[in-house]
Amino acid sequence: MKIAVCIKQVPDSWAEKKMINGLLDREGVDAVLNDLDEYAVEEALRIVEAHGGNGEGGANTITLVSMGPERTTEAVRKALSMGADDAIVVTDDALAGSDALATSKVLAAVIASGGFDFVVCGTESTDARMGVLPAMLAQRLGWAQLTFAGSVVVEPAARNVTIARVTDVGVERMKAQFPVVISVIEKINEPRYPSFKGIMAAKKKTIDIRTLAAVGIDAASVGVGGAWSVVNDSTPRPPRAAGIKVIDEGNGGEALVNFLVEKKLI
Repeated sequence: MKIAVCIKQVPDSWAEKKMINGLLDREGVDAVLNDLDEYAVEEALRIVEAHGGNGEGGANTITLVSMGPERTTEAVRKALSMGADDAIVVTDDALAGSDALATSKVLAAVIASGGFDFVVCGTESTDARMGVLPAMLAQRLGWAQLTFAGSVVVEPAARNVTIARVTDVGVERMKAQFPVVISVIEKINEPRYPSFKGIMAAKKKTIDIRTLAAVGIDAASVGVGGAWSVVNDSTPRPPRAAGIKVIDEGNGGEALVNFLVEKKLI
C-alpha cells in the first residue's frame, strides 16, 4: 500500500496569537505539528504495521504531504520521527494567505501525481478549525471520502477500507474502495512519542521540497489574491477582568445573590 498523510504546521495552541492585515501572524509565535494530524500519522502507522510494516524491507510506504513556509519542515521532521518514510512539502512565497480551497488544490495536485492508494487526514487544523479539507480533497481528486473515523480497517487484497463513522446521533459503518480520503477523530488512537532512534532516523529521511511551478499550480490562483474568503476585520480578545472579592461580614449570601442577579444567572 502507498499511503499519503496530510499534515500541517500551526501556531502553538498555547501561544498568544494576533492578526496582521487580515492574516494570522505565524512568524511571531512558536510553530508545532498540528495536534489532530498526529492521530492521522499514528493511524497510518498502525495500518501498515498490521500489514507487513513500512520502512526498509516493508511492503508499504507512508508519505507526508504538507504545504507552508520553509519552517514547515520542522513539523514534518517530527512526523517522520514517528515512523513515516518520507515527505513532500510545497513551499512558495505566493502561498501566503491561501484559504482552504487553495490549500486543497495544491495538496490534491501532489496526491494525484503520487500514485497513492488512500489519504489519511486529521479532522481539522487547530489554527483555522474549518474541518473541510478532507471533503475538498476527495472532491478535487474524484475519490470516495470516509470522514470522522473512530476506527479504520483496511483490506489490501480487496482494496477497500471500512470505518466506524462517529456522528452526533450514533456510529455508522461505511466502506469504500481504493482510492479514498479518510479523516480520523482524536479518539481513534493514542499517538506514539518519537523514540531517540526515530528522531535520529528522521534526519536522514527525504523531504522533497517543491515550488508551485513544480506542482503545476498557477501562483495567481492561490494566496491572498486567489482566496475566496478573506478576513476584513478582527478584534483582539479583551484581557481577563479582575475578580470580585466579597468579604463576608454577615451579608455574604446577599452579596452573592445580588451578583448572580446582576449577571442574569438567576
